[in-house]
Amino acid sequence: MQTIYFVFGNKRALLKELVDVTIAGDDEPVATMDRPWYVAALAAGTAQDMLRAYVAGTTSVLERVAPIGRVLEAAVASDPEVASLWSHDVDPRHVVQQGAARALVGKPGARAEVSVEEAADLLYGLLSPELYLLFVRERGWTRERWERWVGETLRAQLCTMGGNG
Repeated sequence: MQTIYFVFGNKRALLKELVDVTIAGDDEPVATMDRPWYVAALAAGTAQDMLRAYVAGTTSVLERVAPIGRVLEAAVASDPEVASLWSHDVDPRHVVQQGAARALVGKPGARAEVSVEEAADLLYGLLSPELYLLFVRERGWTRERWERWVGETLRAQLCTMGGNG
């Protein structure tokens, strides 16, 4: 117990570190948008290739972070100091999805009528921890089934018909 307090200072700092490491998958101080999987996905040549890589990378994050979501929500709701650890002005998950949407809409195979805002909303909603848990935990889907379904759904919404690649 003393070691934990020595390293982290208090339970709030420990919770913040737990969340950050869970999202990242390691303890490197690298933002999601600077992570190799994110950068590589956004560098893909076509919208379809980008979505394939992006959905795979995001699914890996969801696999780690989705299960702790309820614990975090309860901690934020019950402790104002925990709530203050994260900005309420900007949703970091939405910022990440907006970056991906900006990259996607400019690629060959992206549907021209879909705006950055709509693409970001679709990515934000369909790649949410809540929807992931609904299908994987509540309905018993495998990671592979989830990844295939969400990828196909996003491609249908965001890519041209010839873009099933």
